[in-house]
Amino acid sequence: MTVVGRPPQEDSYFGKIIHDLTQDIVSYEVPGIKKLHAVDVAGVHPLLLALGSERYVPYGEKKPRELLTQGNAILGFNQCSLAKYLFIMDQSDVPDLEISDIKSYFQEMLRRIDFRRDLHFYTRHNMDTLDYSCPELNSGSKLLIAAAGKPIRALTDHLPSGIESICRAKVVCPGVLAVEQEAFKTYEDAKKAIDDFLQAHGERLSTFPLVVWVDDADFIAADFDNFLWAVFTRSDPAHDIYGLNESMVTKHWGCEVPMLIDARLKPHMPDVLEYDSSTVDQVEQMIANDKVLKKWI
Repeated sequence: MTVVGRPPQEDSYFGKIIHDLTQDIVSYEVPGIKKLHAVDVAGVHPLLLALGSERYVPYGEKKPRELLTQGNAILGFNQCSLAKYLFIMDQSDVPDLEISDIKSYFQEMLRRIDFRRDLHFYTRHNMDTLDYSCPELNSGSKLLIAAAGKPIRALTDHLPSGIESICRAKVVCPGVLAVEQEAFKTYEDAKKAIDDFLQAHGERLSTFPLVVWVDDADFIAADFDNFLWAVFTRSDPAHDIYGLNESMVTKHWGCEVPMLIDARLKPHMPDVLEYDSSTVDQVEQMIANDKVLKKWI
């Protein structure tokens, strides 16, 4: 018995089985890819993590080259094409990383990412019907983030000095800061408010490469699953990503640290599904009274 809403749901169990069945054949189907992980707690299709192989390093600094080819292949590969955010790193940079350890994956990615170079947007793209982050049905954007090489920054889990006098902020994990803001009104208002915030305070956030604007910072910081669910289901990359000193060079968008995702609920989004307590009580009583169900629970 289940209600469609925040994971875990019935899809969670199908997803686990699919991961177990297909993990060993991924590298045969998508050459260069070592591991793939669709993040269930983020709603599966909004967030996909990958470990690839960056072998094209003929000279100079190691940077994403072959990883971009592999990322594009993933976004054209069957159900993986539904991914909204795809993160990919070179496995040789993080040989001991287990891809299902999502928090550690984020730490390694945030240590390496160059926000001027490594963000690749797909705009006005076909989107999964279940994705409600964009105002238009079945239409939205995707973001491929590819990072390779040695870490270029250190992360911290200490609030920046003086930030509490400016806004309500909570550390989600090293390198990720949740900032509570008033309810979202329009994209125009959001852009002005975020630009003002970043210009005034962005430089002091250099050890937090990812900042998220949210409706409830306590909720987001209370559990990493809350962060994954709210941020990656409530944001459309092209609409909701901003950064300090944004630039557009040969049609390529980039920014300095930090990058900011506006993950507040938008007016076009559905209300959060809340379980009815009396229904929950009835279902639990049914299970308690049924010997067969009790055996399987």
